[in-house]
Amino acid sequence: MIPVLAVAIFAATYAVVALGRVPGLHIDRAGAAFLGGVLMVASGVLSLDDAYRAIDFDTIALLLGMMVIVANLRLAGFFGLVTGWVVARAHHPVVLLVGVVLTSGVLSAVLVNDTICLVLTPLVLAIVLQLGRNPVPYVIAIPLASNVGSTATLTGNPQNMIIGSLSHIPYGAFAAALAPVAAVGLVLTVAVVVLIWRREFLVRVRLAAVAPRTRVNRALLGKTLVVTVAVMAAFFAGVRPALAALVGGAVLLPSRRVKVGRMYEEIDWTLLLMFCGLFVVVAGLERAVLTAERVALVRLDQPGLLGFATAVLSNIVSNVPAVLVLKPFIAALPDPARGWRIVAMAATLAGNFTLLGSVANLIVVQRALASGVRIGFWPYFLAGAPLTVATILAGIAML
Repeated sequence: MIPVLAVAIFAATYAVVALGRVPGLHIDRAGAAFLGGVLMVASGVLSLDDAYRAIDFDTIALLLGMMVIVANLRLAGFFGLVTGWVVARAHHPVVLLVGVVLTSGVLSAVLVNDTICLVLTPLVLAIVLQLGRNPVPYVIAIPLASNVGSTATLTGNPQNMIIGSLSHIPYGAFAAALAPVAAVGLVLTVAVVVLIWRREFLVRVRLAAVAPRTRVNRALLGKTLVVTVAVMAAFFAGVRPALAALVGGAVLLPSRRVKVGRMYEEIDWTLLLMFCGLFVVVAGLERAVLTAERVALVRLDQPGLLGFATAVLSNIVSNVPAVLVLKPFIAALPDPARGWRIVAMAATLAGNFTLLGSVANLIVVQRALASGVRIGFWPYFLAGAPLTVATILAGIAML
């Protein structure tokens, strides 16, 4: 009876996590994950103490610390300055696209990709609409590049943060293996978008855009950049990522110029709640269903098979749940570190397959719609599907 309950709770939870809502009910992903975790305890699948132990507080702490750092960068006007610098040098649609892809991809590698999409979308839209260009390919390029770029590091996206905590792979070793995959993926992103929207990019035209005016708090910007560089250096030096991010975020909280409440408003508290719930739900499934004996029956030791399985599972239940579900299977591999690198690559790149593949995609669509630009499922799929296949094949070959 317990295994059946665990599977039912898991399936119901991840159906809501994947779809984002329940028809007729006002509940979101975070609420569904929290409810699912509570049901795992209430039904007897896990004890309350087991549920507490299931939550990976390293991941929660790392994500919280990075959110505080990104919040300060945003409040200081950093992203507006970067966008303005790119626009000032983009005199052709292809160059502008390359600038958008590099900005989204590189910043997502250093910071959290969901936040980068949230910040960049209105900035890019303002520039493209001012120029009178077709906004769709530029907007679609933001999440495509963000997902690809975030593959490079353990802090690029939430699923990589979880993998870093579970695998204990050093930050530098992870980046050395995955950054080349991300670099190739960004080149492929530009190529795919240009190929699909040839009429937008293969033209003779000179752009003359004026970057949106950005309010810059120079004192806060300088302070935050110093802290950001110090935190990144700590990551590469081998300091525990959660500790480095927490210290960096804590140092930025005392400020003479920005009220701490404004920083709190920038933090996605519901995402942290969702992660806590997901950890408990998957722990219940692992306890009741994914026993060592059953896991041993499934062989995922071939890189191609593991990459394919990860990509498919990521598009069924989303990438963060997929990583958590795969944990016992990776632990059983002869080389778990290699397995985790493949999972990180495939789970992240699989997010580009459809519009519903990652939270970053949905953030961009919602932000674009608020500005009057609608991104449909099929235009996104036209670019996302071939890019996903090409980048995952490249990633498997490189890893």
